[in-house]
Amino acid sequence: MAVKKKKKVAKKVAKKKVAKKKVAKKKTAKKKVAKKKTAKKKVAKKKTAKKKVAKKKVAKKKTAKKKAAKKKTKRKPNAAFMKAMTPSAALAAIVGNKALPRTQVIKKMWVYIKKHNLQNPKNKRNILADDKLKKVFNGKKEVTMFELAGIIGKHLS
Repeated sequence: MAVKKKKKVAKKVAKKKVAKKKVAKKKTAKKKVAKKKTAKKKVAKKKTAKKKVAKKKVAKKKTAKKKAAKKKTKRKPNAAFMKAMTPSAALAAIVGNKALPRTQVIKKMWVYIKKHNLQNPKNKRNILADDKLKKVFNGKKEVTMFELAGIIGKHLS
């Protein structure tokens, strides 16, 4: 009887070893499948990266063409701003008697303001009026630079 028990135990041990080997094979098979999947993912990532680089190159070429097209066409100034207008007597004392476009009148006003240091030192956006500018500013002592274009527009005809 002791021999039979030993054989039964030996068979059980053998079955357990076989079962362990099968489990081990399954695990290695799963690992191989996982490695293949990651390898496929890496290849797919490389392909998408190449596609992105190609798209960027195409986009750069398109933007370069657009920039080249933009450089060819110059911006045309509005005809209303470029129309020469005669200044009033008060404004003519500062910018001159010649007919000038609004843009040039504003430039000459700023040259006069900077030359005579008429910007408010505490707030540079404000313009302090001297005797000539008081006539243009309708008696105001101080005017903001945003009001300047509107006030000058009233003195041009």
